[in-house]
Amino acid sequence: MRSHSSYIPNLSFKRRTAIAIAAGLIGAFGQCGAADWTRFRGPNGSGVAVDSQPPIAWSETQNLQWKTALPGPGTSSPIVVGSRIFVTCFSGYGDGSGGDPANLKRELVCVNHADGKILWSATTPAAQPEDNFSGFLTEHGYASQTPVSDGEHVYVFYGKSGAAAFDFTGKKLWQTSLGMNSNEKRWGSASSPILYKDFVIINASEEGHALVALDKRTGQEAWRATGNALEYSFGTPILMESGGRTDLVFAVPGELWGLNPDTGKLRWFAQTGLSGNLAPSVIAGDDMIFAFGGFPQLGAVAVRAGGKGDVTSTHIAWTSRDSSYIPTPVYVQGRLHFVNDAGFAVCLDAKTGKLLYKERLPGAASAGRGKPFYASVVLSHDAIYAVSRRNGTFVIAPEPTFRLLAQDRLAGDETDFNATPALAGPQIFLRSNRFLYCVGSRPMLLPPASLPAGKS
Repeated sequence: MRSHSSYIPNLSFKRRTAIAIAAGLIGAFGQCGAADWTRFRGPNGSGVAVDSQPPIAWSETQNLQWKTALPGPGTSSPIVVGSRIFVTCFSGYGDGSGGDPANLKRELVCVNHADGKILWSATTPAAQPEDNFSGFLTEHGYASQTPVSDGEHVYVFYGKSGAAAFDFTGKKLWQTSLGMNSNEKRWGSASSPILYKDFVIINASEEGHALVALDKRTGQEAWRATGNALEYSFGTPILMESGGRTDLVFAVPGELWGLNPDTGKLRWFAQTGLSGNLAPSVIAGDDMIFAFGGFPQLGAVAVRAGGKGDVTSTHIAWTSRDSSYIPTPVYVQGRLHFVNDAGFAVCLDAKTGKLLYKERLPGAASAGRGKPFYASVVLSHDAIYAVSRRNGTFVIAPEPTFRLLAQDRLAGDETDFNATPALAGPQIFLRSNRFLYCVGSRPMLLPPASLPAGKS
């Protein structure tokens, strides 16, 4: 693939439009710190950082601040915590190194934010038996769950190898098994951990057919919500504030659930008609919850927040067949924007579900195996970033009519870009199966992170 940035002119917004977008998003999600992106899809899984302004255009010779070779592939996203970047990888099996699952291991890699140097890497051998590297598992591998951090520790989920906590020197503090099950299709798991108060909450759908809350200090189980429907749910839960309470919201085949995050008890549910398996995570905006996915029939549904018991007849606002199989949308100014796995940029009216546009991205058709998009879109102050697996990053205006701002490629890396990017201030962090990239328009001002004693 040739390195270049296909830059489309006339990208600037009128100032009042940019201010209105920023103000609306701050009201919907709260302020996102410019320096931190601490979980999958950033603050509360919204995919939004309104004060982040990465470049629109980049290449190997333009706006690339650094790139770092990783010790293995992975689909997990990087997270940004002050002067450190954390990302997970797998190696020893399924990465081209050999054919023995007993050699599989995961790596939590800590990278210096300022220059991309690896500060340390913490290795966790895989619990056995592990699923064979075959079928759909080859599309995403064994490191698909993004870490989460509270600013003092990093929490990871490694599927059958359980959840674990590390301090910022790479010392493992605890490790807890959440189950060793596999679904019939042996697709592996992908949901990322989230934090709530002193809990690490994990969708262990594959391993334990359960949502599980662990004490983040000890790894001890605080509660477990089980259900057979969880077997084919691959999304990451979100926390929804509405009516003076916090709900833990999560989609399973056929239903949307609202749980009490303190106890794991079900507060409400809605029948959605999204059957089969669900990969996208739910998102929230304007006191509504939006769920996407399903198989073989794709769909989308909007549900009003809150309620008690079965709210199907009272809370469903709309349904649509314009949807996404894997990537998760972003909510902005009363609209839902996403690029689906087939390479179409789509925009829906969030109040009605009406299709505002659906445009095939140029050159985004699948090349080789699998679908052309796995990563979810993210939204900065004035642009939507959609990372394709093999054809670069598409930058789209967050407007009700389609406008492509740029298509950016990085030369010399023919591996898949499966991971959703991270945003932090003037930077965007991209992750392929070979490298971690920092793209930025201004010099990095953070002091370098100190190297922990005994680490190299």
